[in-house]
Amino acid sequence: MTGKERILAKLRGEATDSLPLMPITMMFAAELIGARYGDYARDHRVLARAQVAVADRFGFDHVSAISDPTREASDLGAVVQWFDDQPPAMVESGALLGRKGKLESLRLPDPAAPGRMRDRVEAVRLLAAASGATRIVEGWVEGPCGMSANLRGLNTLMLDFFDDPPFVAALLDFAVRMEVEFARAQVAAGATLIGIGDPAASLVGPRLYAEFVQPAERRLIDAIHAFGVPVRLHICGHTKRIVEGMGQTGADIIDLDYPTPLGHARRAMRENQVLLGNIDPVRGLRDGTPESIDAALGECFAQAGAAYICGAGCEVPRGTPHANLEAMTRFARLRS
Repeated sequence: MTGKERILAKLRGEATDSLPLMPITMMFAAELIGARYGDYARDHRVLARAQVAVADRFGFDHVSAISDPTREASDLGAVVQWFDDQPPAMVESGALLGRKGKLESLRLPDPAAPGRMRDRVEAVRLLAAASGATRIVEGWVEGPCGMSANLRGLNTLMLDFFDDPPFVAALLDFAVRMEVEFARAQVAAGATLIGIGDPAASLVGPRLYAEFVQPAERRLIDAIHAFGVPVRLHICGHTKRIVEGMGQTGADIIDLDYPTPLGHARRAMRENQVLLGNIDPVRGLRDGTPESIDAALGECFAQAGAAYICGAGCEVPRGTPHANLEAMTRFARLRS
């Protein structure tokens, strides 16, 4: 099977020749080709070259356009701080929506206009041309809670949930509409799966997640499904209290960070919900040994059951020994 066939078969609940392998690599991929991360995040040509190189080197079943969470906010005019060899970061003190009233006049950015959203669309186009016949090409958008935090400021948004719920609902709706159009452009460019990263969602409790965030994620996922591609949902951090709701978003893949045990997630979700992860990326993968990695992934597989895709809890760290990532590949290829 090709990597693309392997992943799609797993999502359909069909037999596969081995476990699909979909670890997130960003800084690791840039390091592999000797590129500075600032160039990886700015230049779709660097990103595509690094993703194809890392997938070729370690036998991944996908390539991904993920790089950082600031693309959409950048194109809206938010203040972003850049670094030569680190991911760009939002400047919370200069939040675009420091004044809530500005939301009413904010217009959706055009993913085809010059900017960072178009750069990701072009990365997808290059990845599709280079690997789309044999690998899943993963586009990427920000989740509604994470995008809202980027525009409003994380700490301020957390207060808004209590101080002004109607504003939060309107902001989440804006984020969903923007990300639907961003996903549409990436699918048109050749993405065969869309990843959603919603890291701020792990910081709200189960009540607020159920009332505000999960319905917004579900609307986004439903819209992406209408484009004919599956969806991967990744929420960084400790999601144990909201994992049941994550399993009700409709996402084809629930990609769990390492603090949430896969066994807990399996008990909270339907039996055929595909889970991805979730070895500790630092202590387990970067700092482990091939033997310890094999054991840790074995525990993940045992907890998740057959509906499982192999990967780390979050991004594979820069500096991970190649032998350790090879151990992950070997584990996936020896199991189905």
